[in-house]
Amino acid sequence: MLLPRHVGTIVLAAWLILTGLSAFVNLGDLRKLLDLGAIAAGVLLLLSR
Repeated sequence: MLLPRHVGTIVLAAWLILTGLSAFVNLGDLRKLLDLGAIAAGVLLLLSR
């Protein structure tokens, strides 16, 4: 399966935006999803290298 070259960067950008918004909005259970998003971004960035 071929992934776009910058998919890890896109996931990382989304994670950073949601993490910044979590300071202003209570995300509740969405924190677990943010943690998984951070792991996915790291893995995708490593795979693209």
